[in-house]
Amino acid sequence: MRFRFRGDLDCPDWVLAEISTLSKITSVKMKLLCVQVLKDMLGEGIDYDKVNKLTADAKFETGDVKASIAALAFILSSAARYNVDGETLSSEMQQLGLPKEHAGSLCKSYSDNLDKLQLHLRTHSLRLSTLESTQWRVDYILASSELTDINEPCVQVKLESRDPQTQTVTPITFTVSADKFRVLLNELKQADSMMDSLVS
Repeated sequence: MRFRFRGDLDCPDWVLAEISTLSKITSVKMKLLCVQVLKDMLGEGIDYDKVNKLTADAKFETGDVKASIAALAFILSSAARYNVDGETLSSEMQQLGLPKEHAGSLCKSYSDNLDKLQLHLRTHSLRLSTLESTQWRVDYILASSELTDINEPCVQVKLESRDPQTQTVTPITFTVSADKFRVLLNELKQADSMMDSLVS
């Protein structure tokens, strides 16, 4: 089966196994467990003492607790990634075997925190440095103290890169031969045209 919270892919087997485990706790405790998982996902940390108390009645072992937290985090982050609404997520959780009350508890916590969760995931996802500026100049070396006749151009390149986390700009400078510069320029043009074709 395909599920919207998975981006129209099937649900992994390990998540199915944990849905069965999560069904052993009450729907109220399920909601409180979701609150702890969401707090952790939003960078506030998780209270493992509370989690252990919530799962004590169901006699969860340490492995069950960790796997349940991982499954909830997977479900919540995947649903947020694909912008799934609470009703659809509830329906899909029930299709996977989660009782209706449990699915309702999960989706209530999810819907209440969806905007914050998406914002947090957007700002803390993998970000690559961006190229701010490029400068280059050609130096033509006629001779040096060691060799009397060189007659070879070399290219001085300066790139400025912005770090997405700190927003600091770092200069990167290097020297390349004219041949290597031609190769670099050609590869940058190819990369640029590939990016243009992906965007359009």
